[in-house]
Amino acid sequence: MGKMSPTGLPRATGRIVGLTRAASVAGVLACLAGSTRAAGVYPVTMVADAQVKTANATVTSSVTIRVDRLMEENRRTRVTDALKFNGYPGFLNTLRPLPPVGTIELGTRKVDIRYAYEQEDGTGRRLALVADRPLFFLAADPSKARAGYELTVVLLRFDQKGAGEGTMAGAARVKPAPDGGVVLDDFAEAPVQLKIRESRP
Repeated sequence: MGKMSPTGLPRATGRIVGLTRAASVAGVLACLAGSTRAAGVYPVTMVADAQVKTANATVTSSVTIRVDRLMEENRRTRVTDALKFNGYPGFLNTLRPLPPVGTIELGTRKVDIRYAYEQEDGTGRRLALVADRPLFFLAADPSKARAGYELTVVLLRFDQKGAGEGTMAGAARVKPAPDGGVVLDDFAEAPVQLKIRESRP
């Protein structure tokens, strides 16, 4: 399983297990631990080239990510505490009433970002975005059950020059891990790879 850093920042690692990617993280949703904010400027609109490789094909597309602002710290704490103490249902019930802070668009589909948090990692910054609805379902087996995969999760890293790349789970669910982190379960058989090619206010 792919691990996140002790500060709770996402790493682009993980192992594909069947049709599910389960990445045990030390804080996927909140860049959970740590309080040092990075120097990102908001609002920002990012256009990313998206690519996913399966056993039979390579799919490419373009994704537009709009982040109006980061979420307030007290709301972030409420969401992460809800996951820790009340599991995935509690997390969803706490996340969904929060005001949207941006959007993720793919073609004609769009979901609202309700969780946006970033943190410095020494050589750049990492940004975690969570929408409370799935953006797409991508699986080799069309009969795979979709129930429970209620989130869209985008994890990005920017270097000191501002170049960004990362991953996206178009349909995912989460649960607390025994080590105090979070397990991310991606509906797809492989994560969508993102590379930011345009960024503007």
